[in-house]
Amino acid sequence: MGINIFCFHFAGGSRFSYHMYNAVAPAGLNIVPVELPGRGDRIQEPLLTDVHLMVEDMFQQIKQQLHTPYAIYGHSLGALLAYLVSARIMQEGLNNPIHLFVSGRSAPSTIRTSTTLVSSLPHTEFIDRLKEYGGFPEDLLADEHIMRFFGPILRSDFRGVENYSYQGPAALQVPITVMIGQEDKTTYENACTWALETSGKVTVKVFPGKHFFIYDHPKEIVQTITTALYTSYISNSSQSSV
Repeated sequence: MGINIFCFHFAGGSRFSYHMYNAVAPAGLNIVPVELPGRGDRIQEPLLTDVHLMVEDMFQQIKQQLHTPYAIYGHSLGALLAYLVSARIMQEGLNNPIHLFVSGRSAPSTIRTSTTLVSSLPHTEFIDRLKEYGGFPEDLLADEHIMRFFGPILRSDFRGVENYSYQGPAALQVPITVMIGQEDKTTYENACTWALETSGKVTVKVFPGKHFFIYDHPKEIVQTITTALYTSYISNSSQSSV
């Protein structure tokens, strides 16, 4: 099949956030991580706190690689960015992804401005909020030295979402698979709101676990992605040959 899937990381993540998928990805499914500045291989670059700048950064990274069938996947913050980059691609008249995969987040239309800005919480309250999400190692959160480095990255990513203002549906024309954790705050009903953002089919898959269920079920998630991509690839090929 030979399909690239561009993977957008969650808040605080990096290009290494989806390394566990490489071990279980079948031949022909290429996991291509896309990384925001200020972390990982781009640690020397300034952090971004504006979602639109994040979108522009990620779009520029992949725009020369869209001439063959591809998909986009993002978790949490990455889901929002995956959606907005897909919209940008459509606006530019480039080849649309054959499938969009999102996890750990309801549709952008449901994002509401909160009176409590997580990015501005005092250190102790900020750590407590991270613990609620789950998936962050307790020893990491308790290590002040590590958090002096890691904390600003997380806060800048959270600030980007907090500053984001929904501008209406992008009217995507791609199928979307939404994956959520059974114990996460994103409910099945929340997940179904992604149908407002596309004319394509929306499928919701529920996995055991909390917000970071993606680390508990890498094999099952890759299988979900592979199955959906096969269907979308066949459908896309059939339409192209008409």
